[in-house]
Amino acid sequence: MVSAGRSRKVLIIVENLPVPFDRRVWQEAKTLKDAGYEVSVICPVGKGLEARYELLEGIHIYRHQLPLEAQGVLGYAWEYSAALFWQLVFAWRVLLTRGFDVIHACNPPDTIFLIGLLFKLFGKKFVFDHHDINPELYLAKFGNKSLLYRMLLVLERWTFRVADVSIATNGSYKQIAIERGRMDPKRVFIVRSGPNLDRLRILPPNEALKNGRQYLVGYVGVMGKQDGVDYLLRAVHHIVYVIGHKDIHFGLVGSGPEMKRLKTYSKELGVSDYVTFTGRVPDQDMLEMLNTADVCVAPDVANEMNDRSTMNKIMEYMALGKPIVQFDLTEGRFSAQKASLYAKKNDEVDLARKIIQLLENPEQREKMAKYGHARIENRLEWKYQAPKLLKAYGALWT
Repeated sequence: MVSAGRSRKVLIIVENLPVPFDRRVWQEAKTLKDAGYEVSVICPVGKGLEARYELLEGIHIYRHQLPLEAQGVLGYAWEYSAALFWQLVFAWRVLLTRGFDVIHACNPPDTIFLIGLLFKLFGKKFVFDHHDINPELYLAKFGNKSLLYRMLLVLERWTFRVADVSIATNGSYKQIAIERGRMDPKRVFIVRSGPNLDRLRILPPNEALKNGRQYLVGYVGVMGKQDGVDYLLRAVHHIVYVIGHKDIHFGLVGSGPEMKRLKTYSKELGVSDYVTFTGRVPDQDMLEMLNTADVCVAPDVANEMNDRSTMNKIMEYMALGKPIVQFDLTEGRFSAQKASLYAKKNDEVDLARKIIQLLENPEQREKMAKYGHARIENRLEWKYQAPKLLKAYGALWT
């Protein structure tokens, strides 16, 4: 809890998702508010979240417009520049109206430190909430270590240098903060993106989502290049045309820059009748799909970024009591442990085999599902992460 005296004020800045749609940021904001902090948030607008200002559950949310979803290096440069402009405008607005003691920056991109650096001149603290490792994200998207890659390493280094405290989503990110960022280990705190079991409710299945088939395989997440949905579609092709199992439907929830191409690709592979692309949908629709699924998948491409990153979808599947198939990645294995089968890296054939293995073994599915749900309930749920966030904030004034 905030110490006695004037309550501390926090300004959270997030660029890539609107709030409260960004579940991690919203949970952090509510945790800080419940602990006695006054919280303001700057974020972009999003579908259904177009209000430029909103007071929601006691949290002040300021939203700004952004260019259309970026494609290519120039597109990202334009998006991030526009975001930085509006973040600065709204930061001054919040300072002059509500005030703040701390800027809590959520990447990507690693440019928000510029605002933190400016306001540190006025005695404000800077917290870096490390959501993505952007140099590795660049490699995943563009596949080269060009000048831009080296620039991203510099921006990352400066972000850590400006930070009074860094929040890491897992052990791999903490290691980066210490080794690449040269931060004092005592000022790096692991706060995982634990799900909230009040939101992720276990519901009865909706059999209509299986499109008349026996089984449903579920996916939820972004559909970008590094998310591996193309591997999943090739696995579907192998299941249908090589293994010959035609009684499985696949429900894919989410959207992203690759969604249009992936829909076309599913037609080229001849599997579009076996796949439902829902796009971005309300929580209730997402919960219906995942609760109906017999198995859930995380086909994230095996690369440096994904190997070190914790995927929210993994823990959401576990919270709903679903057995998982994923490629064998370091942090994915840490999260799921015995709740998942691990396919060979970037091998869609083995991914297909592991899916069939689980579908044909209901006892194994049940055992994995119970293990995963218990792991969330007893260790990884947000209620276990909230005290770690507050401990990180306590370190700001020690």
